[in-house]
Order: sequence, then structure tokens, then C-alpha cells
Amino acid sequence: MHEVNSGIFGNTRLVRVWLPPDYDGWGSKRYPVLYLNDGQNLFHPATAFGGVHWQVGETATRLIAEQKVRPLIIVGIDNTKDRAQEYIPYKSKDPRVLSAKGKCYPDFLQREVMPLIEERYPVLKGTENAGLGGSSLGGLITLYTQLAAPGVFGRLLIESPSLFVADRKILEECRRFRNWPTRVYLGMGRGKPGMRRKTRRLLATSENWKPFCARLAWTNEAEGSRRRRRFTQRSGWAARFPEALEFLYSA
Repeated sequence: MHEVNSGIFGNTRLVRVWLPPDYDGWGSKRYPVLYLNDGQNLFHPATAFGGVHWQVGETATRLIAEQKVRPLIIVGIDNTKDRAQEYIPYKSKDPRVLSAKGKCYPDFLQREVMPLIEERYPVLKGTENAGLGGSSLGGLITLYTQLAAPGVFGRLLIESPSLFVADRKILEECRRFRNWPTRVYLGMGRGKPGMRRKTRRLLATSENWKPFCARLAWTNEAEGSRRRRRFTQRSGWAARFPEALEFLYSA
């Protein structure tokens, strides 16, 4: 783990680094990197919200051993007590965020997190070797980062993003956006009885995703290749993670 003192946000957080089984510490091999938001929820139930973690380390270890995914480095970026402000890029009434700081998040990643990882670990450079992902508000800021900083990440993992924030402004911006990365994995659950009514309604129907998914499926005629995306609707972030990782980093 590394402690990041952010000049951009004026706070401190942990960055958790998972290393593949064949990592030797000498830099003899270089790896692609997947950056994930809400780092507390990824690796250990003791730090995860509600004691339920994504089982990221166990899943990556198994899929690499089965030769279903390439060995990679996974970086979990912890949230802070200002999670809502840092993950929401727009002024919002629901949830109520008047001093949104999410527009600073792409700079935080590029100027404070990624340089740290690239300096200390043998990572492959370039868009195709960098991925970004998150769930809920972490999924929202993943989407926003792609809109604000296209060309930085070549793979996106977007889980149950909070589309309702700021009157669905992110969806309007997605409809106008064209520069999507090569691979995008979209996942969402079917809603649970205890979930807020507005959230459950938005996540339970794919109607909210149709314009968004259409943009991701467009053919890149200039490069002569079809961009790939996958949409999955099944309960449980940990349950969907194996499919997402295999899709994004298939061997």
C-alpha cells in the first residue's frame, strides 16, 4: 500500500496494489494496469463497505492460473470522507452536493496516482495497457473521466453507475461523446428491495442504457476495427467481476 498526499484534493488516502503471481520484483516483465475506485471494497471484507468485497485478488489469481486473463497489476484507489464530492462532477440536488469536486478527479489520476504506480512498478505504457473502473458513484466518475480525458484509458469497467445524479447529466454528455475506448464492460444489478426507489427504477431497466450502449458499439472506420462493449445485468459486483476481467484483459 502507498499513502498519497493529494495536492489537488488537499487530503490523504491509501492506494492498494495487487501484484500478479509471477511478479518477481526485479522488473523483468511489464504488466498492464487496471485502476479501480473505492479501493477499500476490492480486496478484504474487513475494509469493505458492509463487509462485502469484490474478491478482486482471488478472482485475478484464479483467472491468470487458468490462462483466461493476462497477468496484470490492479490498483485500488481508496475513497475518503469526501467521497460524494470527489466522485460527483456536477452540482447535484440528489444526492445533495453543492461543492462538487469530481471534475478534478481525472487530473488526480493522471498527475498523482498514475505517476506513482509507473515509477514504482514495471507497467506497460500506453492507452491500451491502462484500464479504469468503479461502481455506483465510482462508476459515475469512471464515465466522467473518459469524457474529460479521452485517450488515457483503453478499457473501462463500469458497474451500476449512479446515472440519476444531477438529472442524468452524464447520460446527456455520453450521447454526444464519440471517443470511446476499445473495450467497455457495463454491468448492473436488478435492484434490491431496500434500494432507494429512484436508484432501483433507473438501474432495473435497460432503457436508460440504450442511447449509451449505442455510442459504444459504433464502428471506428478510420482504424478499420469495431470497438467492443459488453452489457451484463446480473446481481452482485463480485459475481460479475470474473466476466468483466476476462472480457477486458483476455489472454
